[in-house]
Amino acid sequence: MNFKKIKNLALDGLVKQNPTFKLVLGTCPTLALTTAATSSFGMGIAVTAVLIFSNIIISLLRNIIPDKVRIPCFIVIIATFVTIVELAMNKFLPDLYDSLGVFLPLIVVNCLILGRAEAFASKNPVLDSALDGLFMGLGFTAALTLMGIVRELLSSASIFGIQLWDPTVFSIKFFGSSAGAFLTYGVFIALFTVCYNAIENKARRASAQKALAKEAE
Repeated sequence: MNFKKIKNLALDGLVKQNPTFKLVLGTCPTLALTTAATSSFGMGIAVTAVLIFSNIIISLLRNIIPDKVRIPCFIVIIATFVTIVELAMNKFLPDLYDSLGVFLPLIVVNCLILGRAEAFASKNPVLDSALDGLFMGLGFTAALTLMGIVRELLSSASIFGIQLWDPTVFSIKFFGSSAGAFLTYGVFIALFTVCYNAIENKARRASAQKALAKEAE
């Protein structure tokens, strides 16, 4: 695999097809777990691990699994890795396990993981699929963590559980509520879209200028 292909996969996962801000996948944990940066980051890492390993296995078996039963097979593979991650987290990170609650086993039905299995892993080689899972997971993790930092800071005056100032002096409890989650999510999507479109327009203008310069030569 060449550097250009790795770069394209990284840009897709982190920016162009960011699962949270661009594709709007995995909305339930995005809204429910971003009250704190720690739980946001923990969920992101758990999803990333499941994405990587399920993509690898599905890619390895892509020529063996019959088309008629591919979705049930994908779900069984994903559920297996979710169970492994859940047991490992319960053993080694019990506090994080408790904070994620029911949303940890619900990774099985996360549209992001099943979507990447169907759209990418079932059609591409193992290394490509592993990298796709890695970068999609990192994009998901970065988005959740950013939201978690903002909501925790505004509602509790802390980041990753570290108290920065007295919340009685200044805090906006609204951002710790469900309505605050929707508002934060909407603002992040809007900011992401504006920045993404600005960068894309700039790139198109630069490309058009280069084309004109070549024609002039």
